[in-house]
Amino acid sequence: MSATPYRPLADRMRPASVDDFVGQAHVLGPGKPLRRLLEGHSLHSIILWGPPGTGKTTLARLVAGAAGAQYESLSAVLAGVKDIREVVERARQARAASGRPTVLFLDEVHRFNKAQQDTFLPFVEDGTLIFVGATTENPSFEVNGALLSRARVYVLKGLTVADLEAVVDRALSDTERGLGARELSIEAAARTRLAAAADGDARRLLNLVEVAADLAVAAGSSVITEAMAQELEQGGVRRFDKGGDAFYDQISALHKSVRGSDPDAALYWFCRMLDGGADPLYVGRRVLRMASEDIGNADPRGLSIVTDALAAFERLGSPEGELALAQAVIYLAVAPKSNAVYTAYKSARADAESLGSLPVPMAIRNAPTRLMKDLGHGAGYRYDHDEDGHAAGQRYFPDEMTPRTYYNPVPRGLEIKIREAVLRRRGGG
Repeated sequence: MSATPYRPLADRMRPASVDDFVGQAHVLGPGKPLRRLLEGHSLHSIILWGPPGTGKTTLARLVAGAAGAQYESLSAVLAGVKDIREVVERARQARAASGRPTVLFLDEVHRFNKAQQDTFLPFVEDGTLIFVGATTENPSFEVNGALLSRARVYVLKGLTVADLEAVVDRALSDTERGLGARELSIEAAARTRLAAAADGDARRLLNLVEVAADLAVAAGSSVITEAMAQELEQGGVRRFDKGGDAFYDQISALHKSVRGSDPDAALYWFCRMLDGGADPLYVGRRVLRMASEDIGNADPRGLSIVTDALAAFERLGSPEGELALAQAVIYLAVAPKSNAVYTAYKSARADAESLGSLPVPMAIRNAPTRLMKDLGHGAGYRYDHDEDGHAAGQRYFPDEMTPRTYYNPVPRGLEIKIREAVLRRRGGG
């Protein structure tokens, strides 16, 4: 008699019903739309968007079970058009034989291109398939608009530490699917460490618990200790999918914390990105952008400080050079803020692109030769230094263009003085 095939703890502990689910109360609580779907009401195609280990695969299976449907599963990483066609054929046969619908679960749907997604769209429309897509990426960017319009998006959240601690206790007490037969206990500090190391991912947590249980048994102990958990958490990696939503969300958080003048939050997000494996030079380049976009001439030193920090990092490397970048992040966060340069640039750029190749006024054209002077280049130009630094009334915009006001310095930092000078020269005070 052959031994029972090994199944990972994370697979054995997969919830068998919605009542077994931990977390996601915002969509699975009583009366919530996804809960009603799992109770057999209003079967429809859905897209589950959330980080790894939040139950997307399990929910797909539960949807199929609630509908009494045939269940088909594909991974967009491995599957192609041929696989989709085979699923469609089986779905047609099931529908013809028993009237049963087919739920197609497509994991990592964002990895399918538009043509591949279009392949099964007609069969979603005619009811041959009930589509359940799973993605860690923003579906509004990654999923075909036609498919997106036919499916309801449910956003899943990373599990909290409290949620994950409950998952640990369930796994250690369940004698049928979990580790209850081993009669193991866990120190409270160990439970919290493992839950924190899992970073919102129940699958990762259960893998850690299984390894921790093996360590305890190997040590001849019935207790998973904090020391064991600490040994395991050292290999943990925070969520930071380079190029994915987590990447751009954290960049956004860093930028907005700097803009909002919160040095502590800015430093936290900077460190989160480094901890997740972000390239420090990439982060530094984004910080350099912030120096012009959000500080600008309110404190022009910000640009130089970030440039110096980048040079220091290039000379020192990681991790020593990261301190210089942290210094620059903090400096920008506490500096006076102005987006006047940023908004002025955007407005001027828009005019430059939309108004065409308007000629330079004759008075301010270059006139290095006799011919050019005879043609009127430079005629009537007034040298500003001869008029106390500003030739009032001299025109610099093209003759065909109404003069614009792009740059409006804010009453903060150095731009207080700049504002006074600009308004005085514009005749505004």
